[in-house]
Amino acid sequence: MPRVTNAASTRARRKRVLKSTRGYFGNKSRLYKFAKDAQMHAGVYAYRDRRVRRREFRTLWIARINAACRTRGLKYSVFMAALKKANIELDRKQISELAINNEAGFDALVKQLNLK
Repeated sequence: MPRVTNAASTRARRKRVLKSTRGYFGNKSRLYKFAKDAQMHAGVYAYRDRRVRRREFRTLWIARINAACRTRGLKYSVFMAALKKANIELDRKQISELAINNEAGFDALVKQLNLK
């Protein structure tokens, strides 16, 4: 029985890995052994940082809302508690957009809460 090497699929797999690591520095873009490791690390970082990005955006939105509240003499926590009590279901992204792009709308929202 002849020996089977399966060279076509091995070559295709190696080619796919090397194609995905184009632009990496040094051997990580040229040699399969290093490219495979670099691709694995890149995938792990990408997966982790997709979640970190959500955390960072939430932090940014909270900072923007807090800044807008402070200029109106409010605390962030008091503002958010009043929103919840008034059953206003806006998320932090929408509120921060209001605070930045539509100050009149944000003022109307604050007035609706009857905090002052």
